[in-house]
Amino acid sequence: MRDHNKAFCRLVAETFDCPTPIVEFGSYQVEGQEGYANLRGMFAGKDFIGCDMRAGLGVDRIEDVSAISMADESAGAVLCIETFEHVFEVRRAFDEVFRILKPGGIFVITSPLNFRIHAYPDDYWRMTPSCLKRMMRPYDGRVVGSQGFRSFPHSVMAMGVKTPAPADFHDRARALTAAYDRCLAEAEAAVPLRQKLRKRLGLLYRSKGERQALAGYYHTEFSVETGAETVAATTAATARELRVDPAVNGSPIPMIHDSKGQGAWRHPSIAY
Repeated sequence: MRDHNKAFCRLVAETFDCPTPIVEFGSYQVEGQEGYANLRGMFAGKDFIGCDMRAGLGVDRIEDVSAISMADESAGAVLCIETFEHVFEVRRAFDEVFRILKPGGIFVITSPLNFRIHAYPDDYWRMTPSCLKRMMRPYDGRVVGSQGFRSFPHSVMAMGVKTPAPADFHDRARALTAAYDRCLAEAEAAVPLRQKLRKRLGLLYRSKGERQALAGYYHTEFSVETGAETVAATTAATARELRVDPAVNGSPIPMIHDSKGQGAWRHPSIAY
């Protein structure tokens, strides 16, 4: 877990009203991150369940996020901070998180992109901003972002609200992204001058790609969308009639239909 990912999770908790219980997947605190990787303090006074595939510090319950034993609509919020790169069945994991979230529930996810391979216990995936944006499409309200050099950011992050999103979602989302940018600006300003000078001198001996990655470390890009906006955009792009089916296994999933009523998104897998 890295500082900026932890900050993103904290700011979501401060900006949105996270229902309970809070369920974290990947809660095991690996060697060297004992205490630091503990997210419980961000949700003081709320029921918090730490889940991981192995027992250990920070783990209340053994769970595989790609095959969760919890009932449908039983979680108020789900946290997956630097976790999904370690999940082989990552598409299934997205489906499972959506399944267990209550209506109005919140999903928070961060994942590395331009980052070293790290095995806890293994490392399988890197998601681009476009990939994460598409994976978050089933959520009624979505904030999807990246941090780092634009063509190869070091991190991607998102939060989504399962239908129904709050009426003031856009206001809260703008507050979240503004607070995150302020947090990064403060972190950059806090870097000691000697360290900044050493970094600048070090750029002389690095490749163009390395220089770009370091120079753009604090750069962010965010998109904020709601379900209604997605429907309108899809209508314009496809010129097809849209109908929202009431439910798929109890979870509201928007489905695109052509003039013959043929659905383009099909059960059992959530379409992204």
